[in-house]
Amino acid sequence: MISLNIEKTFGFISKEKVFAYEAEVKAAQEALENGTGLGNDFLGWLHLPSSISREHLEDLKATARTLSENCEVVVVAGIGGSYLGARAVIEALSNSFAWLQEKKSAPTILYAGHNISEDYLYELTEYLKDKKFGVINISKSGTTTETALAFRLLREQCERQRGKEMARKVIVAITDAKKGAARVTADKEGYKSFIIPDNVGGRFSVLTPVGLLPIAVAGFDIEKLVAGAAAMEKACGLDVPFAENPAAIYAATRNELYKSGKKIEILVNFSPKLHYVSEWWKQLYGESEGKEHKGIFPASVDFSTDLHSMGQWIQEGERTIYETVISVEKVNHSLTVPSDAENLDGLNFLAGKHVDEVNKMAELGTQLAHVDGGVPNMRISIPALNEECIGGLLYFFEKACGISGYLLGVNPFNQPGVEAYKKNMFALLNKPGYEEESKAIQARL
Repeated sequence: MISLNIEKTFGFISKEKVFAYEAEVKAAQEALENGTGLGNDFLGWLHLPSSISREHLEDLKATARTLSENCEVVVVAGIGGSYLGARAVIEALSNSFAWLQEKKSAPTILYAGHNISEDYLYELTEYLKDKKFGVINISKSGTTTETALAFRLLREQCERQRGKEMARKVIVAITDAKKGAARVTADKEGYKSFIIPDNVGGRFSVLTPVGLLPIAVAGFDIEKLVAGAAAMEKACGLDVPFAENPAAIYAATRNELYKSGKKIEILVNFSPKLHYVSEWWKQLYGESEGKEHKGIFPASVDFSTDLHSMGQWIQEGERTIYETVISVEKVNHSLTVPSDAENLDGLNFLAGKHVDEVNKMAELGTQLAHVDGGVPNMRISIPALNEECIGGLLYFFEKACGISGYLLGVNPFNQPGVEAYKKNMFALLNKPGYEEESKAIQARL
């Protein structure tokens, strides 16, 4: 189970002020539970871990086996919440160099539909030319430009290379139950499909088929992932006292830091495997809280790498930041520092120590230095990088996000600002139906 330590914020805010949020946090939790708050039609994630059936998981695993047996590569087509959750879990649990290994226990997972780069898509389609590949197309509407464009290319290539019959077997749709272009295509072509629940927004969808199917195809245990999330659902429940509820404490602390002038939260890891957990977290909090000219700006760094690039700014730049460190207690492998007779690099004092011991001291030393430099620190400890722990971490952040958004006074479950760029892009591309917008934008230019 994960644990949260906020003691290194107390030189900047007081414990009393954090605990003064107890009643407000309880009201936010009750609003979530009772569906009385803003965005209450998007609360399907709240008790999702504990409600997933064994039959549903078996269906997902059977589909994953079909893809694994028939594909060397599976491309996940999606953007934002339609791919970040899956990628966060897969990257956290994968061998860092698995994609270079000739003998693989599971298909290589690649990603498309999350950008509009012609070079990226060309290079992807070139790579796939001699590969037995399949596609998981993730889109509630089927008309999101980035994903729809990528899927059009991938579907045509898959049918051309593998034949229509095999393409039907290795293309899976994860989409709306009844409506939208992706649903129409899936039904017409006979693709295996899974449903994105209407009451689960994209950034909260990692424990729906959106995340679970790609994670299963990558060879990871989705039952353990869900079990870890279910355990955290219980640990963050309404009946858990404020002082023992990590999601409640995290939400209260970050809001008190925000009130004290700390406008930027930097999520820190000391394991490169957690890079995409940070990317997922940035969407979760940025899209949930950045409204009405309010909200903490979510940023992230990969330490110790970024200590040699961003470290100076964090140590001595403008004091509007705080850090939340994800610390992995136990690594999966063992590697010790060798002794060297000449000791030209001066590292013999580390000889015999595990590399992770060096990393942990870098972590502690950094935290102390940053606190001394005026940066409050929270620390989230997770026992290990495995399915249960990652499942628990994701749910912890989701629950805290719902509470935190209500404390801030915004609807954490909508994203009205996301549409602004799309309207301009469609007008500039002369999409049918956007004639007036096209005229107006051309006049501006």
